[in-house]
Amino acid sequence: MSFFGNISLICVILLACSNLVMLYAWYGHLKSLSGAPVWVVILVSWLIALGEYCLMVPANRIGAQTMSLEQLKILQEAIALLMFVPFSVFVMKEPVSWNYAAASLCIFGAVYFIFRA
Repeated sequence: MSFFGNISLICVILLACSNLVMLYAWYGHLKSLSGAPVWVVILVSWLIALGEYCLMVPANRIGAQTMSLEQLKILQEAIALLMFVPFSVFVMKEPVSWNYAAASLCIFGAVYFIFRA
């Protein structure tokens, strides 16, 4: 089965969704809950992370049917990067630096090598 077979595609979609949810748990509070006490932020982030786990765990179980553990991890990192850039730019209003772009190339190089036949 090719990488973009149904099982792998479902895995990628679930990983992308879980990363979007987790980005808010990790970083969204810096903007939306900046005045809240840290215990409130931890509780809210933990509740958001619970939702993320409901996507990530099935994604990994599904992906493990067609990918190795190493492939799943590298794929997850690349998807996290793809989700982080728009989140950083559009939600957090942060610019993308050249250093970040160069680091991104390294991660996508890892994707190439881990999935190479």
